[in-house]
Amino acid sequence: MTDTATAPSGVHEDGSPERLAIDTIRTLSMDAVQKANSGHPGTPMALAPVGHTLWTQFLRYDPDTPDWPNRDRFVLSVGHASMLLYALLHLAGVKEIDRDGNKTGKPAVSLEDIEQFRQLSSKTPGHPEYRHTTGVETTTGPLGQGCGNSVGMAIAERWLAARYNKPGFTLFDHDVYSLCGDGDMMEGVSAEAASLAGHLKLSNLCWIYDSNHISIEGGTDLAFDEDVGKRFEGYGWNVLHIDDANDVAALARGFKEFRATDDRPTLIIVRSVIGWGSPKAGSEKAHGEPLGADNIAKTKEAYGWPAKDFYVPEGVQAAFEAAVADRGRPLREEWQALYAKYAEAEPELAKELKAMLSDTLPEGWDADIPVFDADEKGIASRDAGGKVLNAIVKRVPWLIGGSADLAPSTKTDIKGEPSFSAEDYAGRNFHFGVREHGMGAVVNGMTLSHLRGYGSTFLVFLDYMRAPVRLSAIMELGAVWVYTHDSIGVGEDGPTHQPIEHLATMRAIPGLDTIRPCDANEVAEAWRAVLQDASTPAALVLSRQALPTLDRSKYAPASGLAKGGYVLADCEGTPEVILIATGSEVALAVKAYEQLKAEGVKARVVSLPSWHRYEVQDAVYKESVLPRAVKARVAIEMAGELGWDRYVGYEGRTITMSTFGASAPLAKLQDKFGFTADNVVKVAREVMGS
Repeated sequence: MTDTATAPSGVHEDGSPERLAIDTIRTLSMDAVQKANSGHPGTPMALAPVGHTLWTQFLRYDPDTPDWPNRDRFVLSVGHASMLLYALLHLAGVKEIDRDGNKTGKPAVSLEDIEQFRQLSSKTPGHPEYRHTTGVETTTGPLGQGCGNSVGMAIAERWLAARYNKPGFTLFDHDVYSLCGDGDMMEGVSAEAASLAGHLKLSNLCWIYDSNHISIEGGTDLAFDEDVGKRFEGYGWNVLHIDDANDVAALARGFKEFRATDDRPTLIIVRSVIGWGSPKAGSEKAHGEPLGADNIAKTKEAYGWPAKDFYVPEGVQAAFEAAVADRGRPLREEWQALYAKYAEAEPELAKELKAMLSDTLPEGWDADIPVFDADEKGIASRDAGGKVLNAIVKRVPWLIGGSADLAPSTKTDIKGEPSFSAEDYAGRNFHFGVREHGMGAVVNGMTLSHLRGYGSTFLVFLDYMRAPVRLSAIMELGAVWVYTHDSIGVGEDGPTHQPIEHLATMRAIPGLDTIRPCDANEVAEAWRAVLQDASTPAALVLSRQALPTLDRSKYAPASGLAKGGYVLADCEGTPEVILIATGSEVALAVKAYEQLKAEGVKARVVSLPSWHRYEVQDAVYKESVLPRAVKARVAIEMAGELGWDRYVGYEGRTITMSTFGASAPLAKLQDKFGFTADNVVKVAREVMGS
């Protein structure tokens, strides 16, 4: 559809309540950016009619209960246009909810908050931040991520509806809207997510593409001139065109057509003028810098707006809030009444749903986690991970996910369950395709909807998806990232597939719990620890090759993993040397320990699977594991050395990787790079000075 309805002529106010509200959004945005002397005024000015039309006429949202599970989601993928969202939240009268889900009685975004735009500790940071500002559905800023998140949210709605909706009980039927820009359309992650959404026929998903043809460097024709609509038609989307962002009647027709489309997602391409009505209109100068006091004065004069800062005309906020609330509140009240009846008719499903929505786990959720018998031959930690995952999902149905076309290798498929598809939205196995970046953004969106999402690939392909992993940590989401083929243990595939620097990369992300288990029982404990914390993302780093399953009657129990690091094997009294290792190298450290012990050396082995967990332990515990008096320390890990100095100190040594790997059988690589018991013993004696 191409809608070419006549746009309102001129820039000057026409006196209508609708136009007053739209220009309130525009002027609040330019004033906030000017006062902060930082920000992006042009896009909020251009898209104010889009935001106003969507929120006042279509969005099913109750400002008094912004965490209502069946609310429509609004994602601002163009996160730099954050003032648009803050103005909408303010005018809608959205009420604040604290981290525990309690209403504070305060507005989510007050006028005073808008005046503190981009200031320290304000509720209006430069880019929208989930958990920081009520009403912000996801943290956006890195372009394309919000697009991917919205696909995950739409997937979540479809899965929730398929599992919990019953005849007479439609608990989930909400829509997801994402506001995107030219930058989003250039980023590969949005293409990956859009392709997947089209394949899955997610008709509950609407992207509004602000086609203003402006980028930071100038016109988008510098680097971008494709027909986006044709591309999305190829993805299987319904594509609509609105020739003027100010044509609110055309916008309304577009949203109605989206609501009527039931077989595919919808892209509404809206042609806008960045910085509309200002002397900088249509220029990159309206994008990422304040308009300037003189230009703001001229713009307000052109609008017919009073020469006042942060001015909200009388009645505008009340009318806007009423337009949103009068539609959303009855829907929310009907939903709550329906849910009460549902709890009587479907008590088990209601109990399950309550646990999921509160981010808790069912009683006895870990009862089936296996205990693995000691076995020198052992099992690859990826295989152990698959067994543990399949034991848990029986009791935690909303633990769902998949891989970037690698489930047979990452062992993350759920046995006996169908695939999630356009034909079966109840499926629990997700096929993200060879789209690691898109997978990460989609899993974040699923997790934002209270599912416990996981995504998996080979560790080396973390490079393709680091942005959403980082964002999962910023948002404190309990997403689970499963990375297998974790070292030069990949062997013959060679250096392109052998991760070296990747562990250090993940450990550098604040708030990400990177866990590299040493055997099957540590894998079990890793899953147990990770799922108990719904506000910390975790990366489970697992091996391709078999690892010995340690004899826990001889060595310390794997439950020590919960503290990040623990003494696995010890000696009488103070050790002369401490061997520290993670993952596959722990068994190597144990072998060297036994050799040293036989030679009369007092040695200790520390398994350190999670630096994140270990670092939050108290000083007394850490001293009991790595006593400061013991300077002779050796760290062993088939990865880069970076970061290990924290644990080995100036007098310790590492047996790590300082180059890329090579293509060869694993045994040959271990000999070449020094990952042998004899070399560990040799280095241990050197640091002991003997």
